[in-house]
Amino acid sequence: MSYPVTLQLRGRRCIVLGEGKLAAEKARGLLRAGARLTVIAATPCAELEALQAEPELTLLRRGYAPGDLAGSFLAIDASGDEEINRFSFAEAEERGVLINVVDRPERCDFYAPALVRRGPLSVAISTDGESPFLAGAIRARLERILGEEWGPFTALVGGVRRRLRERGVPIAEQTPVYRRLLRSEIRDHLRDGRTEEARYAATAIETAAGRPRAGTVALVGAGPGDPSLLTLAARELLAEAAVVYHDSLVDPRTLALCGPGARLVDVGKRGGRRSADQGWITGQLIEAARSGEDVVRLKGGDPFVFGRGGEELTALRQAGLEVVVVPGVSSALAAPAAAGIPVTLRGLASSLAVVTGSERDGSSPERLEAIARAADTLVVLMPLSNLEIICARLVAAIGPDRPAALVASATLREQRVVRAPLARITCAAAEAGIASPATLVVGEVVDAIPLQQVGELVASAGVGPGITAVVASAGVRPGIEEVGR
Repeated sequence: MSYPVTLQLRGRRCIVLGEGKLAAEKARGLLRAGARLTVIAATPCAELEALQAEPELTLLRRGYAPGDLAGSFLAIDASGDEEINRFSFAEAEERGVLINVVDRPERCDFYAPALVRRGPLSVAISTDGESPFLAGAIRARLERILGEEWGPFTALVGGVRRRLRERGVPIAEQTPVYRRLLRSEIRDHLRDGRTEEARYAATAIETAAGRPRAGTVALVGAGPGDPSLLTLAARELLAEAAVVYHDSLVDPRTLALCGPGARLVDVGKRGGRRSADQGWITGQLIEAARSGEDVVRLKGGDPFVFGRGGEELTALRQAGLEVVVVPGVSSALAAPAAAGIPVTLRGLASSLAVVTGSERDGSSPERLEAIARAADTLVVLMPLSNLEIICARLVAAIGPDRPAALVASATLREQRVVRAPLARITCAAAEAGIASPATLVVGEVVDAIPLQQVGELVASAGVGPGITAVVASAGVRPGIEEVGR
């Protein structure tokens, strides 16, 4: 196991052995770090030839000879020659020179990490020499996440830090300032080239250091279950939140994305057990934010789709608090998709209605029947506690033979799907032992794609044999069980 450090190479003599593109890549990295670089290459490639214009580079057009590492602080052997590798490593050991022999972990005093550079911000990824490819793949992912705006943003935060220290602001009062900078729109301003707006916003946050301030509340959608379906905005807010009030059905892997110091409070409403009162929940959000904490209210699906997000938003704004709303992937769309059911399909279904089966939020029988008659596809969220009554109403409205499906634990590994005519779906669910959370889908689209084709789609996604329901996009890999009709 290696000990990660960053080396100060400015003005220090370094050596690169090798004449190919890999040697040129190592040379460029050392030059960026400010090294005085000597490259030894008998027949240098075009990329090395192009580096001759660099004032800190000396190109020796010959092969390696013992003694070449004398006086060097660091060396990289990218020659690919076993004999040179052996002699260069031995010389480095003798002279106390740090050396990296490329693709020879046993001959490395250090491992050159894959780097993401954004101005003063550098992120190094190392696998201790196990897999340079993996390090490079992770670097490519981080480069997509950490845009070029992170360079000037890091410099801006550094300036704020120096001024706060000069003012004698205690560390405990500095940390909330950095959190506010990170959660602000400053990076968006920098990304769009609005430098003055970014500076103005940073100054406003810096000036308020040490003053009491209310926190923000973010109403965040957790999606249908699988944490890979969270938005990037949701992930960032969870990582920075001081306290997270979450539904009880939120996946533990999603909660694991919260910061190590975050307080997690389960305020979920579950049928058949004592649940938190909505007024109490809203009061807790207001109290926590007024005390200065940044709060996330994490809801399954989307906060504004039968999630009471609208009620909470109204109360929070009336309390004078700053509120952020982050949409989530609603189970109304994700559950059918994860089961291979398109809620709309050209020539078959051009309208969609979403209702809730919860007694507390449910519609009257007459309204439910009217909605079912008007829409080609009906999606019922939280149907299980009233499934028999709901299906009886729907049978009266649209007939007993309309195709129906229940999707339980959508997008998760334990996802199960039951398909049956509407008049039989309740019995089929009971026989299969379907449990919450579940979503009911009713309409001709349920049988639009034959199960054999659905299974082929899953197989092409690499999920595994014996699975007969399609997997949602975004890399979800649940083990789906399709219960027989």
